[in-house]
This record gives sequence, C-alpha cells and structure tokens, in this order.
Amino acid sequence: MKTQDQRIRDTFIMLADTLVAQFDVIDFLDVLAHRCAELLDVDACGLLLVDHHDTLTTVAASTEQARLLELFQLQNSEGPCLDCYHTGAAVSCADLAEAHERWPRFTAAALDGGFRGVHALPLRLREQVIGTMNLFTATPRTLDPSALELARGLADMATIGILHERIVRRHEVVTEQLQTALNSRIVIEQAKGVLSERLQIPIDEAFATLRTQARATNSKLLEVAAAVIHDSLPNAARPTGRD
Repeated sequence: MKTQDQRIRDTFIMLADTLVAQFDVIDFLDVLAHRCAELLDVDACGLLLVDHHDTLTTVAASTEQARLLELFQLQNSEGPCLDCYHTGAAVSCADLAEAHERWPRFTAAALDGGFRGVHALPLRLREQVIGTMNLFTATPRTLDPSALELARGLADMATIGILHERIVRRHEVVTEQLQTALNSRIVIEQAKGVLSERLQIPIDEAFATLRTQARATNSKLLEVAAAVIHDSLPNAARPTGRD
C-alpha cells in the first residue's frame, strides 16, 4: 500500500474512533488539522467550532500563521470561513489578491501572513453546521478535484465524530446524575433504618424526622442522612423522633 493511501486510511480510522477512553477533542482536532495540511497538499489548515453560545471559536490550526488568521477573522467578523459557516456552503478563493472588495481586512491580513488562496468547507451534518475546515495555500491555486473530494470526506467524518462524542458525553452526564441520585437514595434509606432502630420509631416516622432535621438546620437531606449513619450530628442537633 502506498504511503499516502496508508496515511489516508489511518486518518479515517482516527476520525471514526471517538469512543476511546479519555477521548480528547482538542487533540483530535489538532491531529486532524495537521493531517489535512499533509494529505490535501495545502500549506495550512485551521478548524473553527461553534460553542454552546453559538459563537465560533478557533480550536486547532496546523501553523501559528493560520491560527492568527483564524482569530483575525473572528475578531473582525469578516472572511471566507465566517461566510462558509453562516451559509453552510463551501467558499473558495483561488487568488486572494482579487478579493479585496469582498473581504478587505481579511485579504490584507492573509496576504501579509503569506497566504494567497483559501478554501473553506463546512463541518455539517444535514442542516446542522458545527464549524468550518479552512485550507490555506501560499500560492494562488484551486484545489485538485480529488483533493477537494478527500477534504469533504474528512470534514464529514470529523463532524460525525464530534457530534457522536457530544451525544456520548451528554449521555454520560445524565447517567452520572442518575447514579448520584441512586447512591443518595441508598444513603437516605440506610439513615432511615439507623434512626428507626436508634429511636425505636417506624421507618416512615424516621424519614419525616430526617426531613425535619434537614429543614431545621438548612441542610441537604443527604448531608443529614450521612451524619446520622456516621453518628456525627452534634448532640443539640440530634433528631428526637418528633416531626
């Protein structure tokens, strides 16, 4: 297998694997930016993602010049990457020397940074656009059709991977919250039993006593329950069995 084909295969495998333990989306995108620059024969690649406030943020770039140019676009609200995100469609400019009227500030900054061409692709799944992949060239040129097709494939796989990781993360948060609630319930049930035995009162009355104690001390029910189990309530704060 040719080295280039091997690198492409390895990159797609990486993009598909967002279920590994300790998945790091920033490292994932940093590797992707460098791989894109390498595989697509461009001089730099930058990646922008939208945050939960619907604000675009620079998350990865293969060179410092590309990172600064991405930041410049965001700070000045002008450039092909922003147009790509807002329209959800690819934006290409083979020669930035001819784009002064379209993006005056961005064009000047890009040329000053050594870039002459830009190709922005949306990170998009159906109607949802989560960011852009931005390819920069040091010479004015269009992308080869095969390179453009590969770029779209990489952008699509990255989008699917990021969205899948977000779904998994949200599920894990919900699961963790549920487990916390279950663990809390176990502690409270144990405290009810301890209090029932200690005060020789029914279980229902023990729970009412715990609740009354929590309200009286402005504490969480779980905190009072844990204190009862560990017998760490101050004497003055010990439940008496009366609601």
